[in-house]
Formats: sequence, structure tokens, C-alpha cells
Amino acid sequence: MNDDTGHGLLAVYAHGAFGSQAVEERMGLFDWAPLLDAGRRLVRYDARAHGRSTGEAVDTDYTYSSLADDLLALLDHLGATNRVGGIGASMGCGTVLHAAVRAPRRFFRLVLLIPPTAWATRKGYARANRAAAETIEREGAEAWQASRVSRPRPVVVADVPETPPTPAEQVLPSVLRGLALADLPPPAVLSTLRRPALILAWAGDPGHPLATAQTLAECLPRAAARGTDPAPKSPAGVCALRNSSRNPGAPEGMTA
Repeated sequence: MNDDTGHGLLAVYAHGAFGSQAVEERMGLFDWAPLLDAGRRLVRYDARAHGRSTGEAVDTDYTYSSLADDLLALLDHLGATNRVGGIGASMGCGTVLHAAVRAPRRFFRLVLLIPPTAWATRKGYARANRAAAETIEREGAEAWQASRVSRPRPVVVADVPETPPTPAEQVLPSVLRGLALADLPPPAVLSTLRRPALILAWAGDPGHPLATAQTLAECLPRAAARGTDPAPKSPAGVCALRNSSRNPGAPEGMTA
């Protein structure tokens, strides 16, 4: 399912794991007004098995590579014959990067929001995901969600309402295992992707380490990165850090 607003050059947004368009609206993390005000068309969609989109309990359907297949199929469905802007957050960042590496001529620019764990840091995330899948199969999704809520949250999103995962319980273990199998493209492959890219990251979030953003900035030939380190300690600092990543339609992003 997708939401299609505005007119002009097309930008497509891919959300993060376990979320959806509706969930991100409630969280209030992103402001799309600058992009629409600049005369762009924006399509946001629910990833496979997330939100209003359907999905099966097949682990490999939820790797970044498979989700990139879905994104490229969506571009076909939209009749996107011109290059598009690719915007992705977390899991969506991985989706957009895999799609752009596979079909670079379909994209004119990338905006990569809060890049996830990758390469060396991906191993711990993968272990945790596999353990979570086993917990859901053994004890149910509520037990897993309770364990998530009990863990400390990154300061930058500490006041954002918690939301349950949108994939159905019977599919959720496969989503987790698929993401455990996923990783960003190798740095050597990324070095061949010559599309302008804006990388927006925040500090103090182990699931989205600044190290990933920094490596992407080094690998992508035409990348610019923006983020904050160390993590903010005051409410004003949290607000400034969040604002740095909530405007993917800012001039240096999709409106240039």
C-alpha cells in the first residue's frame, strides 16, 4: 500500500523495520512539507508485511535485497520512466541502497536516514533478531514486545510513543530472521554508486550507529553526511539532533 501526494519529480520513501506510514505519522519524526512545497511528488509505501501491505512467513522475503526488489517493482507500477529520488530510513536505507546499486540509472539522488548496523556491527543485531524470533514462536509477540519496552531507549527518541510492530505475529519471526540475513552492500560496491547522497544520522542509538553513516560517507563518491556526536544531554540538544534528521526534503536533500 502506498500514499501518493504532490506533483513533479518523484521521490519514494521506504520506512524502517516494524513500522508503517501510519506509525511514522503518529511518531512525528519526519516533516515532508519542504519536499512537497518545492514541487515534488512523494510516494510513501508500507513495506512487505508491514502496515497495510501483505506478506508471507518466508525469511528471505525480508532481506534488504528482496525489499529492494519490491521497491523497484513499485517504481514499475508507478510508471516511473524518469529517475527518482530514493529516501530510506533504517531498513528503508538498506532497501534504497540495494535498489540503487542494482539499478543506478533509476535514481537521481539518495537520502539515507539513520543508517542501520552494517558489516562488522551487523553480527550482534543478527543474533538478537534470531533470538527474538525464537521468543515470539515460543512465548508470543507480547513477550518480545514487553522485553523491548523494558530496555533503555536512545535519548533522541526517549519521548516518542512506543508502538507495537505492524507485521502480524505469524509473519514477525520471518521478518526478524530476514533482517538478520540482511546487510548493506559491501563498501567496495558502494564506491561504484555515483549518485549524490545525503546521509542524516543521530548519535547515541546502537541500532543506528554513527560508524555506519561515517563509512557510507567515505565509500559513496558523492555523499555528504550530517549528524551529531556525542549524544545530546539536554532537551534542546535532543530537539536539534532530531530536527537534523526529520527534514529529508530539505534543500540539500530532495529539493535541489
